[in-house]
Amino acid sequence: MKSDYQANSITLIGAISMGTGVMIGAGIFALTGQIAELAGPWFPLSFIAGGIVTGFSAYTYVKMSNAFPSAGGIAMILQKAYGSGAIAAAASLLMTLSMVISESLVARTFGTYVLRPFYLSADSILVPVLSVGLIVFAYLVNISGNRSVGLFSIVMAFLKIGGIAIFGIAALAASGFTFAPASGGSELIPLAGFTASIALSILAFKGFTTITNSGAEMVDPRRNVGRTIIFSIVICVVVYLLVAFAVGSSLSLEEIVAAKDYSLAEAAKPAFGPFGFYFTIALAVVATASGLLASVFAVSRMLAMLTDMEMIPHSHFGMSGPIREHTLVYTVVFASVLAVFFDLSRIASLGAFFYLVMDILIHWGVFRRLRREIGARGWVLITAIALDTLVLGVFGTMKLQSDPLIVVIAVVAIAAVFAYERVFLSRWTTGREHGGH
Repeated sequence: MKSDYQANSITLIGAISMGTGVMIGAGIFALTGQIAELAGPWFPLSFIAGGIVTGFSAYTYVKMSNAFPSAGGIAMILQKAYGSGAIAAAASLLMTLSMVISESLVARTFGTYVLRPFYLSADSILVPVLSVGLIVFAYLVNISGNRSVGLFSIVMAFLKIGGIAIFGIAALAASGFTFAPASGGSELIPLAGFTASIALSILAFKGFTTITNSGAEMVDPRRNVGRTIIFSIVICVVVYLLVAFAVGSSLSLEEIVAAKDYSLAEAAKPAFGPFGFYFTIALAVVATASGLLASVFAVSRMLAMLTDMEMIPHSHFGMSGPIREHTLVYTVVFASVLAVFFDLSRIASLGAFFYLVMDILIHWGVFRRLRREIGARGWVLITAIALDTLVLGVFGTMKLQSDPLIVVIAVVAIAAVFAYERVFLSRWTTGREHGGH
C-alpha cells in the first residue's frame, strides 16, 4: 500500500509556517539555558554561529530540492547520492529518529513550562504525563488532514513569532537596550564550550530539513522549497538573537543556567513582573504545541516515504488505512517513550549526534556524486562537512567528560541503525540507476 500525498496542498506561507513551527519550539525555550551553560556569557553568539553553519548545510538541501523536488526529501537526496543501499537507508533513518527525538524535546519543554506557575520542578512525574498528552493531541490534529495541519501551523506560527518578538523587545527595553553579555562569568569566550554549544544551536535550526520532505505536496516545489528554507532560517536567526539578548539582559549567567529548562519564563520576571511571567508561559505553550504539531506531520511523511522506497520494513500491526496513518502512530509512540525516560539535556544531546552524522553523510554524498549535476559549488559542500565535523567532535568530547553514558547510547544506537539496515538491504551502496524516486 503506497502512502497518498495531496499535490499542491501546502502553500508557500503554509510551508514557511510549518518550517518555523518546527524550529521555533523547544529550540529557543529549552535550549537557551543549555547553550548558555556551554558557551558562557556570550551565548547569543552561538545562535549566530549556528545560523552560519546551518546556512552552509542548507545550501545542499536547497540545490537538491530545486533539482529533484520530492516528498522523500532527505531520503531522496541520500538515495541519489549513495544508491538504494544501507548507507542511504541508515542515514535517512537517523534523520527520522533525530526528528522524533526533537518531538520528545518539544513535548518535555511544554510540560516543564506548564508546571512553572505551580513551581513544580522539571523532575515532576507530571512533566512526562503532560508531554505524552501533547503528543497525543498532535496525533489527533494530524489525522484530520493536511489542510487542517497547514491552517493550524499558520495561525500558531504568527502567534508565537509575534509573541516572542514582543517578549524580546520589551525585555530589552526594560534593560535599556543593553547588549552586554550576561553577567556573572568570565568575559572571555570559552572556545571549546562555545564550539560545543553550536551543536545545540544547530539543533534549534534543523527543522528546516523537514521542508524538503513535503516537496511533492507543495505548490510550485522547484521554486518554493528553496525559498521556504531560506525564509525560515532567516526568521529563526532574528527571533533567536532577539530572545537570547533579552534573556542575557535580564538574568545573570548563573541564573540562566540554574533555570536552563525554563530560562525564558525566569527572564520575564525582572522585566515584566507576574504578568510577563504568565505571558511567557502561555507563549511557550503555544510555541511548543505548534512545533510538535508540525514535526509529527513531517516525521510521519518521512517514515511513509522510507516505506515506499523500501528502505525500512513495514508492519500494519492490525491497523487499517493508508501507511501515513500507521507512521503517525509509530511516530507518537516512539516520541512518547523518549519523553518519559529521558530528560531535556540528554534528549538534546542524542538529537544533535544523530543529526550531525546524517548531515555529514548528505554533504559528502552530494559532493562525490551530484555536485556537477545540480550545479553546486564544491567548496561550499566541503565547508559544510568541515564545520559539522568540528562541532560534532568538540561536542562529543565535552559530553564524554560530563555525561559519558549519553555518548555511549548515541554511538551504540547509530551503529545499530547501520547494522540493521545492512542486514535488511544486504548491501551498503548500489549504482545511481536505483537512486531516483
